[in-house]
Amino acid sequence: MDTTLQDLESRLTAALAEQPSRVPVLVGPSGSGRTEALRRLAARLGPGASQYVDLERVTSTPERCLSALTDESPFRWQPRAGAAAGPHDAYARTLAYWNEARKSGGGPATFLLDEILELRTFESFPGLRRAVPDTLSAIAASGNHFVLATKFVTRALRAFGPAPDRFQIVHVPPVSVAAVAADLLEVDGMRSDGAEDSARLIVQLADGQAAYCDALVRALRRSGTRIPDPVSALAALLTPGGELDTRCRYTYEIRLHRARGYGALKGVLGILAEEEPLTLTEIALQLGRTPGSTKDYLGWLEDVDLVRVQRKRYSFGDPLLRLWVRLHAGCDVPSEDRVSEDVQRYTLARLSTSPPLDAATAG
Repeated sequence: MDTTLQDLESRLTAALAEQPSRVPVLVGPSGSGRTEALRRLAARLGPGASQYVDLERVTSTPERCLSALTDESPFRWQPRAGAAAGPHDAYARTLAYWNEARKSGGGPATFLLDEILELRTFESFPGLRRAVPDTLSAIAASGNHFVLATKFVTRALRAFGPAPDRFQIVHVPPVSVAAVAADLLEVDGMRSDGAEDSARLIVQLADGQAAYCDALVRALRRSGTRIPDPVSALAALLTPGGELDTRCRYTYEIRLHRARGYGALKGVLGILAEEEPLTLTEIALQLGRTPGSTKDYLGWLEDVDLVRVQRKRYSFGDPLLRLWVRLHAGCDVPSEDRVSEDVQRYTLARLSTSPPLDAATAG
């Protein structure tokens, strides 16, 4: 799927080259290529020109975050004397670092801040209730260069809606049929016409998500069969311990962890896994909760992109994750036969309801 990453890298480079530089905000789900695009950009800028930071790793306390940033810094920066006097001072020093750091030759530093919205973690510390908006204001006024990224699309659109015009939302595009077909041509015995048909099916099954497409292509490469079967490959990847079983479990847990009301939210997702789309009233009745409480639950799920709403009817944001939730709704892990049967039903549903591929997806 290298073409998508090349296009993203070019867009990010162009944004940084503007005068004054724009601040691209790269948004897309886990495994969409956001992090890889940032790493490729760092390599393109060269040693000492940028600092890549995965904020999901370092946002524990403001003091420890500051230490992690500055201890591994490739830039010149003169910190204030003495230790930080508490969380608020440590965070003020972090903003100062992002604003004042310079390359060794004196030019603007470039910060590649992955998972920028993890800074919400700091809003529970004294004096940091506005950590995210204050950070965005500081970045917008800085003479340094920034590229931001996050897996939380809905939160990003809300956070950057009132932000200055310097910020530019960049959505990671879905994987194209052409890109998948090019990868499939590396499968033994695959012909160009077969690659096109298989690629189209893979993109539909994966809803265009890069990580899912990559996993399916790798599985087909390993299969060694003369007629690769994406549906059987998907079933194998979703069996307990399979690559997509593990990925879906991670996506499910990390997004629920960032939301609220863990048990109730799992209940809502379980209902939507069995039937969608549903109205607020229909979900409330099945859940056995008031419409007010259920509306809060749905809002929290929408905030982390687990559900989406269209015309007041709610459904899963990720159809493959919905299949995974349905598979794991019982008391024990699903059998291989159960996975295979549900994947077959999922495939038929995707083929019967998926809209025609647009020009961008078709490549």
